[in-house]
Amino acid sequence: MKPLERISFSPISQRPALKLPNGARMVVWTIVNVEEWDIDQTMPRTVLTPPAGGSPMPDIPNWAWHEYGNRVGFWRMLDVLDAFKIKAVLAINGSAINAYEPIAQAAHARGWEFMGHGYTQKNMQKVANEQEDIAKTTEAILRYTGKRPRGWLGPGLTETWETPDLLVEAGYDYVCDWVLDDQPVVLKTRTRPIVNVPYTQECNDVAMMLIQHHQGIEYYQRARDQFDQLYADSKDSARVMALVVHPYIMGAPHRLKYYKRILEEIRSYPDVLFWTGEQIFDWYLQQRPDALAGA
Repeated sequence: MKPLERISFSPISQRPALKLPNGARMVVWTIVNVEEWDIDQTMPRTVLTPPAGGSPMPDIPNWAWHEYGNRVGFWRMLDVLDAFKIKAVLAINGSAINAYEPIAQAAHARGWEFMGHGYTQKNMQKVANEQEDIAKTTEAILRYTGKRPRGWLGPGLTETWETPDLLVEAGYDYVCDWVLDDQPVVLKTRTRPIVNVPYTQECNDVAMMLIQHHQGIEYYQRARDQFDQLYADSKDSARVMALVVHPYIMGAPHRLKYYKRILEEIRSYPDVLFWTGEQIFDWYLQQRPDALAGA
């Protein structure tokens, strides 16, 4: 099914208002992406190019650059989230649960939501069997947490033509790959619809630091500006804002303070909620009880 067959165009200004409990105006959710990079494969992203070009294996410099995030950076970020009593969402490769079990343990102990993020950090178009990859990821999270994951984020937001169909058939409630709105939207599939919860490419450290090559302060400034506008937009109808981080990027010593700064400032607003993806999904269905009846 092609994108225009999955979702109808809907101007946000022409929808019935969405209301949050207790007079809240908007929801912020923060997603921490934890991945396992296969040393026997070309690295998903690079900080250094090899002196002689090509794609050498093993690629120690770039593998180690990412590994630093899981060994050190994540734990800095955890201290920040603990300080502000924020339950994040852990978007995690199924294979990373065993590879980095202390991270999974820390997130689970704090009641974070686990979100499927592919079994390995590979484009969904490149996995040998997408249905099997989703199933393995689901089983890895279920086995570790005792709870089936409800949300899915494709590695690099990648999907095939079938991904939403396969996710629904695997029992998923929501997906985050369709970054096209500030409110949840409904996607058609070949069975029942699935909800897309707003994610972000703009307030995402991959885009800012690795692709656009900004200094760390850009994360704070862009997130602040994004928040200010969405807060204004939410005067009459709720909005959802995502803050996306990776331990090897925003967990670096010279960047972490900007993640901390924006969380601290947003946390000071009494009418802004910090929720997980499943909380956003459940609230949306309360507001739109017929959402999954059709799209």
